[in-house]
Amino acid sequence: MFGGYAGKILNVNLTTREITEEALDEESAFAFLGGYGLGAKYLFKRMKANADPLGPDNVLGFVTGPLTGTPALFGGRYMAVCKSPVSQTWNDANCGGYFGPELKKAGFDGVFINGISENPVYLWISGGRAELRDAKKYWGMDTQAAFDAFKEDLGDGKIQAALIGPGGENVSLLACVIDDYHRALGRGGVGAVMGSKKLKAIVARGTDKITVTNLEALRELNKKIAEGLKTSGGAAAYRERGTGGYTDNAVFGGDCPVFNWGDGVSKFGDISELGTVKMDKYKTGKYHCAGCPLGCGAHYDVKDGRWPIGKTQRPEYETIGMFGPMCGHADVDAIIKCNDLCNRAGIDTISTGATVAWAMECYSNNLITKEQTGGIDLQWGNSQGMVEAVEAIVNNTPFGKILGQGSAAAAKLLKTGEQYVMAVRGIELPAHDARLCPGYARTYQYDPTPARHVKGGLGLSQGSKPPEEKYNTKDNGMADYVTTSLYDLFNIAGLCYFVILCGLPWGEFIPELIEAVTGIPKADCLKAGYRALTARHLFNVREGLRRKDFFFPGRLAGRPPLTEGINKGITLDNERLADDFFRAAGWDEQTGVPKRETVEQLGYMTEMLDFCVSGN
Repeated sequence: MFGGYAGKILNVNLTTREITEEALDEESAFAFLGGYGLGAKYLFKRMKANADPLGPDNVLGFVTGPLTGTPALFGGRYMAVCKSPVSQTWNDANCGGYFGPELKKAGFDGVFINGISENPVYLWISGGRAELRDAKKYWGMDTQAAFDAFKEDLGDGKIQAALIGPGGENVSLLACVIDDYHRALGRGGVGAVMGSKKLKAIVARGTDKITVTNLEALRELNKKIAEGLKTSGGAAAYRERGTGGYTDNAVFGGDCPVFNWGDGVSKFGDISELGTVKMDKYKTGKYHCAGCPLGCGAHYDVKDGRWPIGKTQRPEYETIGMFGPMCGHADVDAIIKCNDLCNRAGIDTISTGATVAWAMECYSNNLITKEQTGGIDLQWGNSQGMVEAVEAIVNNTPFGKILGQGSAAAAKLLKTGEQYVMAVRGIELPAHDARLCPGYARTYQYDPTPARHVKGGLGLSQGSKPPEEKYNTKDNGMADYVTTSLYDLFNIAGLCYFVILCGLPWGEFIPELIEAVTGIPKADCLKAGYRALTARHLFNVREGLRRKDFFFPGRLAGRPPLTEGINKGITLDNERLADDFFRAAGWDEQTGVPKRETVEQLGYMTEMLDFCVSGN
């Protein structure tokens, strides 16, 4: 087996309570590396097409990358994979924290779970062994209380857990999986899948060391990363203020949406304290994920104000954007409160904030009444009403139950407001505006995992480019395809994106890092990124998704265009972006189905294409 792997996969059937182990297939590790690349390969083998996402046939996987848990700097991430109950297609979520390395050091590169338990259970993994245990005691606990209880009951403060809170237990489609109190496998309803299976947590304790193929080469590469970070202005900014430090600049610079992706940026005055400047008065210490030399997180202790919630965590940029400008205000105390509510309940801050913003737009346009909200005033900018709406979701009130299914489902349940739903395949968009960085339009709409800003593509590098360059949609498909595949390589390797802050030429450097750990040649590592992208897309093809099904809300493309702000008058040609991308990727431009010659050239995936045809 290559370096960087534990060498085993764990399979769990919650219906029969059968637990089996298998050796990690070396060919699959070579071809797909890990993360959602390996996850797509395994889900093809274990799931039939058109499985009910909340039924026993959906497979929920937790998969590490080959760098996860190794000495590689920034190599601490892992991923969850499943069929999304929101989009009804492929879903993956990416997380830092400490659970991923602990899972691998406990003996497994991945865990794949199917079936539904009759009663609440948790999966305990330690020393290369696994067992299902009763979780009735922990069912109903929030994520922080449950994590503390597991530590106490197992008598080991070094355990790590990926677990759900009341959001997942209530099968809210906003539900996520929480690791280390506040790191989240956030998008696409992965927590709802876990809750539907009556699985409260996976708890791991690892003591194994992960073998590295070329430790000396890895040490040299780590030195280069560390040296690069010393002179990086971006690294210094994130280290000091976190991801949300410059949210005010993002609002007026056209990146952060306001008023549910609508007009109104001029309504904001001085919001220089919207970012973490004012929030950091509560800061008590820094937070680093596993393997991280940067430390963009922070611990807070909020002892005063309207919501003296005590120990909590600093909100990330996406959370600040969604619970602030998207809802029409810059009340940092309300944002901190909502962040804490979401982390404890185990619900995604991006989709939750966007859903509340949708409800505010409906309420402000008299489509939702105060009687329907249970007495909550959801006028634009009412931060108190926003907090009450999140509390309603957490407490599963009648109105909270509706909002807890996300904006697209809520519009159908309330039979109103569909024109204000800003989502792709039911999943709300993150706080980066495609009208500023048009490449995001293709990524949000056409990536196999929709509505994600961390899926690569042109949008990530377009913010500072001149309009004549970034709005020229001609012949940029290959650059889009290559960049997307490189970012897929980051993900499946188990790397945090912030490694690029070291300033090294990461298109060459990252494959070198993976080769040092695994021994897999650099050129083959690069191919794994292309395969991961195509494998995710083939899963959707097998589910029946074709290009015509990739709907994108007109407002998000500038139809109609904004009337103020830096993105004033912008309308995107999002379909032209897709034409070029599909052509470069070797996917049929009309249907979106990858061509057979494309799949054959990439290798190791013709079986997947055949699955798409047979549906088995």
